[in-house]
Amino acid sequence: MLKGVQTEPQKPVIHRRTSPILAVAVLALLLLLISPTPFTRLSRLAISPWHSRDTSSTSITMSSVPRPQGKVNVGYFPNWAIYARNYKPDSIPVEDLTHLLYCFADVKEDGEVRLTDAWSDEQIHYAGDSWDDGGAANLYGNLKAIYLLKQRNRHLKVLLSIGGWTYSENGRFARPVSTPQGRSRFVETAVKLVEDYGLDGLDIDWEYPQNDGEAKDYVDLLRMLRGGLDELQRKLGVQPPSGFELTIAAPCGPSNFEKLRVREMDQYLSFWNLMALLFAGSWDSQANHQANLFHPDPNALSTDRAMRFFTDPNKGGVKPEKLVLGIPLYGRSFLNTQGPGTPFSGVGQGSWEAGSYDYKVLPLPGAEEAFDQSLVTASCYNPSTREWISYDSVSSAQAKAIFTCVNGLGGAMYWELSGDRKPQEGGSIVRTVREVLETQGGGLDKRENWLHYPTSKWENLRKGMQ
Repeated sequence: MLKGVQTEPQKPVIHRRTSPILAVAVLALLLLLISPTPFTRLSRLAISPWHSRDTSSTSITMSSVPRPQGKVNVGYFPNWAIYARNYKPDSIPVEDLTHLLYCFADVKEDGEVRLTDAWSDEQIHYAGDSWDDGGAANLYGNLKAIYLLKQRNRHLKVLLSIGGWTYSENGRFARPVSTPQGRSRFVETAVKLVEDYGLDGLDIDWEYPQNDGEAKDYVDLLRMLRGGLDELQRKLGVQPPSGFELTIAAPCGPSNFEKLRVREMDQYLSFWNLMALLFAGSWDSQANHQANLFHPDPNALSTDRAMRFFTDPNKGGVKPEKLVLGIPLYGRSFLNTQGPGTPFSGVGQGSWEAGSYDYKVLPLPGAEEAFDQSLVTASCYNPSTREWISYDSVSSAQAKAIFTCVNGLGGAMYWELSGDRKPQEGGSIVRTVREVLETQGGGLDKRENWLHYPTSKWENLRKGMQ
């Protein structure tokens, strides 16, 4: 990844606490009034450079691709969250989400897509589950609990996410999909998981295609997946506006997104989940922000830079409404540093792994929180321990939500839900963004999920859990 700009490392970083509501109000007013050329700040919707570009002649539209009808609010739920994190399906803020991405499924060498934790996914019994099946093959675990959430919350669409960093490393994703046989097996088994587990589609998280051959394999895989989901829709009688969606987790670093055949991929996707949350970390030599919206250096990593690429008609050609902005629910720690643009050595203990803290514990005791209005990001710093942590706060999340609405983007995505504060306790980023999307973005996608899977391998799911 590219490094950020060094900003006078000899001077200590000064952190001041700012009223979140006042800061966002001032930021929104200033950014809306600033000239939108070049596009480095929020601009009026009518004159946003993204909206002034006519991509209709270069974007391919498939009538069978289900599309949201309103903004989306998308959260990742990892199947391991139920263990040490004690974050179970009943913790999911379903009223604040339009989509839940259940992760991760893995890909075997022959292309078979499989679930990765049988106990978590389909076996653990939650409150109300029966232990007397009478010999029936019944589904339990997270996936039963999530299906019940779908029944009670018809706006909630659930997609299975396949891949992720661990299941993509060392060619683990690339090899199986490099052959027609592997791709066929992938599609057959992935679509069957949708049918068997009562899902609403698939999310592909390949991190990352490394050459044009792999980029072409990705296009072919998406084409075949879209066809497989279309066939399942016909089989189950799914009618618009409902439908089985296909999305991907998209990189925001140029070394990765420039390798993709974006325009060819776009025709098969319902929307793109932009991973705008991996701009800095322990792999760098200087501390820097992990999810800054803007950056004064055009060659530095920023969400704005990635958005420009994806929407440029000569490059990506993606319509803004198909781009979903990723927001982290965690913070990146840097030790023995004065803050962004300065050297560091080591990372903090973290909540569950070294260097990464859940948003809900930030700022740490003894640290002062800061909101950078020019970059649109937050951080906290403890001068005694010299630990600086980059993350998103309510202030930066509100500003990003305003950015999403003003520029006609598709919505927001979060990695991952267990890191957020509980909505009822205040300070929830997911709820904060949802409220902005509803009041300033024209409302959320309310299309109903699908509940009828008479050909599932699970008897209780075939019966709708009756």
